[in-house]
Amino acid sequence: MLAQVARWGNSLGIRIPKDVACRAGLTEGAKVEIEAVGTQVVISLARPRYQLGDLLTGMTPSSMRDAFDWGDDVGRETVE
Repeated sequence: MLAQVARWGNSLGIRIPKDVACRAGLTEGAKVEIEAVGTQVVISLARPRYQLGDLLTGMTPSSMRDAFDWGDDVGRETVE
């Protein structure tokens, strides 16, 4: 499929046909990574960036105890 490069302000732009966007999973507002590989321009969906606070939502100290069971304390790690 051919497309034409057009000026968009100080940049260049290409319109992505709807069927190509659908097959690639592109939607309006999606973040993409653009890179030049030789003479090819590769556009891929950006990987999500997570915030630590979002990942730890709902975590409590008691729920973390179940995730890390190291067994009984032994030797100098024993707290009396």
